[in-house]
Amino acid sequence: MSIDFANAMQQLKRCPIDFTFQVIGKKFTVLILRNMMLIGHVRFNEFLTIEGINPKTLSQRLKEMQKNGLVERKVYPGTPVKIEYHLTERGWALKPLLDQMIAFSIQHYPKEVCMDGKPKTLEDLYGKPRN
Repeated sequence: MSIDFANAMQQLKRCPIDFTFQVIGKKFTVLILRNMMLIGHVRFNEFLTIEGINPKTLSQRLKEMQKNGLVERKVYPGTPVKIEYHLTERGWALKPLLDQMIAFSIQHYPKEVCMDGKPKTLEDLYGKPRN
């Protein structure tokens, strides 16, 4: 299948691939999304388990993600105050993209990402989808 990307670009203000990369391409943003979607992390300290992230960078990324409409910050009063971050509908819309990133790596780079070094499918990793 071939598309006329030059013609398509005439209908756009900017490249949508570049724009998406501007929204999620900063270091750690995709890993924060991964932890929210696949692990269920919602608290600031939970995200600090991401290798190499520090509190200042995490705070910046969460603020950027909130500004871009990917997450919402919920404050629960009490002592101490409890703060959680939850994906918005826009944030969840990125799940197929992350699934494709996983699928790409497990199919094309199994030696680097799979314990047994053998190519896999998403179904191999997650099992069959439940209805």
